[in-house]
Amino acid sequence: MSDSSSSSPQPGAVAADTTDLIYGLDARPPAPAAFFAALQHVLASFVGIVTPTLIIGGVLGLGSHVPYLISMSLIVSAVGTFIQARRFGPVGSGLMALQGTSFAFLGAILAAGFIAKGNGGGPEEILSLIFGVCFFGAFIEIFLSQFLHKLKTFVNPLVTGIVITTIGLSLIDVGMTDLGGGFGAEDMGSMTNLGLGLGVLLLIIILNQSKNSLLRSGAIFIGLAVGFLVAVPMGKVDFGSLQSTDWFVIPVPFKYGFSFDIQAFIPIALIYLITVIESSGDLTATSMVSGQPITGDLYRKRIKAGVLADGINSLIAAVFNTFPNTTFSQNNGVIQLTGIASRYVAFWVAGILLLLGFLPQIGAFLQLIPKPVLGGATLVMFGTVAAAGIRILAEVEMDRRSMLIMAVAFGLGLGAANVDGLLGQMPEIVKNLLSSAVTTTGLAAIVLNTVLPGEMKMRGETVISN
Repeated sequence: MSDSSSSSPQPGAVAADTTDLIYGLDARPPAPAAFFAALQHVLASFVGIVTPTLIIGGVLGLGSHVPYLISMSLIVSAVGTFIQARRFGPVGSGLMALQGTSFAFLGAILAAGFIAKGNGGGPEEILSLIFGVCFFGAFIEIFLSQFLHKLKTFVNPLVTGIVITTIGLSLIDVGMTDLGGGFGAEDMGSMTNLGLGLGVLLLIIILNQSKNSLLRSGAIFIGLAVGFLVAVPMGKVDFGSLQSTDWFVIPVPFKYGFSFDIQAFIPIALIYLITVIESSGDLTATSMVSGQPITGDLYRKRIKAGVLADGINSLIAAVFNTFPNTTFSQNNGVIQLTGIASRYVAFWVAGILLLLGFLPQIGAFLQLIPKPVLGGATLVMFGTVAAAGIRILAEVEMDRRSMLIMAVAFGLGLGAANVDGLLGQMPEIVKNLLSSAVTTTGLAAIVLNTVLPGEMKMRGETVISN
């Protein structure tokens, strides 16, 4: 049994210093060490996996369906993580790369839900449309995974940074609404709601500044837990709904049916395109912290297989009634913290998530979290998404061409989404498409980046070598 990295980087490849690793990529840690490392990965990612479902369920009024959807998100995350780490032929990076529900799709999924709702659909019709468009969208990522070396001609850090920034900015409205009490709340903006939400936000900020790495990595989890405990004596938590929730759940493929709408599909398709680039970056970071090469043939093969697994896992997610999956980046911090990069830890992670997923009482309990508490935490998450986009843009040389693309993309996307009635005279399909800030911004950035003369320049070297 090895206690160090058992995979040596290729000659000339760039990899992280492996001296801090206790167990390398192919090492098999003892059961206790593997279990506790896996538990930390789950704690770091659990909130991220279930929160998108909580938000979508709350905004679209999915009610009693939410516990089942949360269970499915955990089960699919378990399966996806296993596929990504285990490797099946050309599928899977072979890294300790945890899969979970993607925040990037939130805006597009909500837009699809409102299209179904606007057509008179109830919760089942809403979910049928969402999972239908997500199912077909997954094939975009599967297809593009085979052409990563050419994709950067059309989508590069400039476009990706613009789109990710827009995703974060457009979602902040959802976080703030929850912080005030939630959509349609009778006590919207009350001092109680604002105090509770801002208290959670303040606690997360304080914990994030702690010198204790465990407190930092668990800041959002702890913030939600403390906020929930404070809300109980305030009368904001009703435990009655737990009595009507099953104790065990069985996954049913396409439980809510299957439908399609081109207006709902196009924004989803665009986010799948961006996810290809985002997942490539996350897998590159995981390779680096795991002491693996980030250049050369092995690296390129690993990224290609990892993005392919990402797309297949999102396909599985749509079939089993949950939202698109992606590779989580926060788990890279856990690898650095524990010094355990072993991909076999992912099998333990998958086992824990699978157990949690088959128990819908967990999802029902999470649904009890008051909106202000959830809003205080998601505000940080969504702000972090926007900050991540800005960080990507900071690596781009801001010449006249780049500034023009940013200005037009942000102006069109955020402007069209925030000015009521601006698109009122447009055909319905155009109006629904361009009303999404993410879609309009992304399309504008891709078109301008393709047609404007000149090339994007980076500050220093690019992240991924082709």
